[in-house]
Amino acid sequence: MTPWRRRSVLASLAVAPLAWAQEDHTGGDPLGSMQYPSLREQTIGKASATFSDAVVVKGPAFADDAMNVPLLVDARGLSGVGGGVARIRVSVDRNPVRQVLDFEPLRALPMLAFRIRMEQASPVRAFVQTKDGQWHVGSTWVQAAGGGCTVPGITRADGSWSKTLGQVQARFFNNLIEGSRRLRLRVMHPMDTGLVAGIPAFYIEQMELQDPGGQAWWRIALHEPVSENPLITFELLPQSPPAFRLVGRDNNGNRIDAEVVA
Repeated sequence: MTPWRRRSVLASLAVAPLAWAQEDHTGGDPLGSMQYPSLREQTIGKASATFSDAVVVKGPAFADDAMNVPLLVDARGLSGVGGGVARIRVSVDRNPVRQVLDFEPLRALPMLAFRIRMEQASPVRAFVQTKDGQWHVGSTWVQAAGGGCTVPGITRADGSWSKTLGQVQARFFNNLIEGSRRLRLRVMHPMDTGLVAGIPAFYIEQMELQDPGGQAWWRIALHEPVSENPLITFELLPQSPPAFRLVGRDNNGNRIDAEVVA
């Protein structure tokens, strides 16, 4: 091998590791998660998504109870973008079941608060689609002791779930956020993940809030990681009627049908 050829080969070997080290395997994720590219595809398919500070995801720095991790998702920052918010999808990079919920605000503000199970420390994402079809992503990192997805809930362990299944508790709060009317809902359900031996997946699949004319004010699809007896807070437009009906079902076909009155 000529001296020139030898130098060329050595130069290539020297550059190759540097080029490999600079290659981004996280899809540009600001949290540096190697799981993000596959999570994005699982959540929104082949569509592209832009990381945005307008999508706010808040959770505890450390989750003391991995079965009840409080989260807030607020996409009001996108209200004037692309015609406004069409849907919000929440997912968790490192959960065994990664999809959490899919929320269509309709006549509600594009924000909600809820609790989830986490199996381990992980980024938590909110993928927000505006009405022009574009996706925007907000993220936060939550430390967790772990095991939240693989142990039975309290009502499953003591057997009380069957006595309260499908019961709905609701309360309205006025003017907590300017230009909205807050609705806090609790629906009694064990929300079994299917990851506990001998207990199949059993969870609420979908719910819809309807006004007296049958018009939907929001729709939400839930998945297994939502915490037992889901407690969810919504912000409705202020001109909402005094009474609604909550309808829905779980994955076993059990119906949810309750009047929600201020």
